[in-house]
Amino acid sequence: MFAEKVLERFKETDAFLEGHFILSSGLHSPNYLQCALALQHPADAARFGEAIAEHYADERIETVAAPAIGGLIIGYAVAAALNARFIWTERENTQMTLRRGFSVKENERVLVVEDVITTGGSTRECIAALELHGAKIIAAASIIDRSNGAADVGVPCISLVSLEVPSYPREDCPLCERGDEAIKPGSRK
Repeated sequence: MFAEKVLERFKETDAFLEGHFILSSGLHSPNYLQCALALQHPADAARFGEAIAEHYADERIETVAAPAIGGLIIGYAVAAALNARFIWTERENTQMTLRRGFSVKENERVLVVEDVITTGGSTRECIAALELHGAKIIAAASIIDRSNGAADVGVPCISLVSLEVPSYPREDCPLCERGDEAIKPGSRK
């Protein structure tokens, strides 16, 4: 029920796109979820954050972490709902790392939050960067899981909406084969 409302809100804000897209993973897809548009209204971000936080209310989460840039708004909203600290990882020379003076304590209980999971790559990179500094990753979460549960991030993971959205390597893409122009609307070029 809540999943339908989340997806409905994505459509109302033009955050659920149809066409031919190149995802940040490099895969091609007929659908793109532009979470920035879905999260442009603070009330929506707070509502999604509270819904994710409900799953972890009894987990003693000390810190919520998110991979920049996509996970920043929802990560912050989840941290606010859990009354937890919020930090993020970001790429430096293609390597996901803690920067800006952020640090974690040994065995600090961390929840990793992302906007959309497709392959789980950014979430796994964020987890690895935090574990390198001693964090204990309790779980991961996202607003949308476009792998319909197939992406393995290495820890238990929940999402508000789980979709089976097709994605293809460029060489196997039926949209490319048809001659449709692919666009890359995401934050990574």
